[in-house]
Amino acid sequence: MGSFISNYIVIVALSGVLSALLALFAYFKETDFAGVKAFIVSTCASAIYTFGFALELSSHSLAEINMWLKIEYLGMPFIAPASLIMVIHFLGMERLITRARLIFLGFIPCLTTVMVWTNDYHHLFYRSMYLRPLSPAPLVDFVMGPGYIVHGSFTFGCLLAATCLMLAQWNKMKRVYRRQFLTILLGLTLPTIGSFMYLMGKTPYGMDPVPVIMSLTSAMYIWAILSRSMLTAAPIARSNLFESMRDGVLVMDLSDRLVDFNRAAAGMIQGLDAASIGHQLARIFLPGGKDAIAYAMEADPLVQEERELQWENGDSIYYYEIRSSPVRKRGGQVAGRMIVLIDVTERTLLQDRLRQLATMDSLTGIYNRTCFMERSSELLERCSKENGRLSIALFDVDHFKSINDRYGHGCGDSALRHIADICRSHLREGDVFGRYGGEEFVLCLPDTSLDQAAKLADSIRRAIEAASLESPNGLINVTVSFGVTEAVPDSTLEALLTEADHALYASKRSGRNAVHLSAGSEMVRFQADPAACIGASTDG
Repeated sequence: MGSFISNYIVIVALSGVLSALLALFAYFKETDFAGVKAFIVSTCASAIYTFGFALELSSHSLAEINMWLKIEYLGMPFIAPASLIMVIHFLGMERLITRARLIFLGFIPCLTTVMVWTNDYHHLFYRSMYLRPLSPAPLVDFVMGPGYIVHGSFTFGCLLAATCLMLAQWNKMKRVYRRQFLTILLGLTLPTIGSFMYLMGKTPYGMDPVPVIMSLTSAMYIWAILSRSMLTAAPIARSNLFESMRDGVLVMDLSDRLVDFNRAAAGMIQGLDAASIGHQLARIFLPGGKDAIAYAMEADPLVQEERELQWENGDSIYYYEIRSSPVRKRGGQVAGRMIVLIDVTERTLLQDRLRQLATMDSLTGIYNRTCFMERSSELLERCSKENGRLSIALFDVDHFKSINDRYGHGCGDSALRHIADICRSHLREGDVFGRYGGEEFVLCLPDTSLDQAAKLADSIRRAIEAASLESPNGLINVTVSFGVTEAVPDSTLEALLTEADHALYASKRSGRNAVHLSAGSEMVRFQADPAACIGASTDG
């Protein structure tokens, strides 16, 4: 028995050393884990308790044992509530920690300590204490008082609450955090089981096994801190935040392979699931279409950037804003990168709609007057710098008022759309087509001479004349009249439009359904046979 006690003292003392080292390590370790203070309190309290218990076992009299018991109770009552607070932080459930609850969790341990130190005066904690008879080494037995029952109930309650909170979060936790979870869970349950067996008299020689168990749990904590970064952050709180984000998040390693992702990302990227862990980003982005693939192939993992992608999902098109930033270790070394996907489809479509409303004519789908003027001015400026050629063609619908009056405004709108569609089919990429106002349309034709512009205008005129408009009242013949002019050095857009307008009116005066050219001070009617061109009035 004496040899057993000696060995037991050594193990208990070792447990105290491990607890003290654990407290020091946690104190000096840089961490953003909010529960680290509670962890330090718990390990410091454990060190005081185990050192006191080792000295109790080495005592030779009841008076000595009583003194070391008082030392033990400077730490033991605070272990369980501090562990509960640490678990609450670990789970990210800080809302449970209120000022009133903290006062309660601290009051009972303080009261317990005071009662133990003053027990000789009231005997409310230990009714009586005596040395165990026939024991080869001085071991103490006692009769519990009400204070001891309150202390025991409070301790078991704290440990049980912490254990239940942990178990309730098991299914919500990612696999990567489960080893930390199990370490803390064992750190709670093993001492609880040992204490319960001690109270039931089921331990060897009736000795308290908790200090010995603490040597094991302390070693487990040290392993978890060193190998699993247990105190770097609250893993489950971080996991809950990660999963609750509305934006998709991908975590990639240095080889651009997927390490982790959240639920939102799985909803945004088709085919993304647990089997995708370890896949290259290009493979993950493959279903998103050419924009997504181009990003995955081109983006530099070491560079922080933002980019908007068009994302294909079956027959639907989405728009994602991609934000990529390097993930660095504490020493500054790059460990990978984090990619955040923000669904901006609604915003992008709204911007496109507003842009369309600002630039396009809502009836015909071509440029409105303001946008036409802006784009044509840019083309004219470029033409002037490069000594290129540019022509302007202005045309309107013949007898448009009579169409509205006879067939209704709805039929008039259909006529405008009909003309715009035919005109679009004759234009090249780079030509600017706009609605100038009412039934009047305008063309800006870069790299086009006056003769080329006239031929294009006449081609459009003949196509409109040949394509009658279908209406509920039958076929309606629609014709247009053109005025065409070409830019000369130092021309302004306003001057060109004025010249084209004069030519247009020449077409109307000559009987409509015609093309007239403004050639200097003369208006010339264009015909398919150049020799048949005839002069018009020079007054415009």
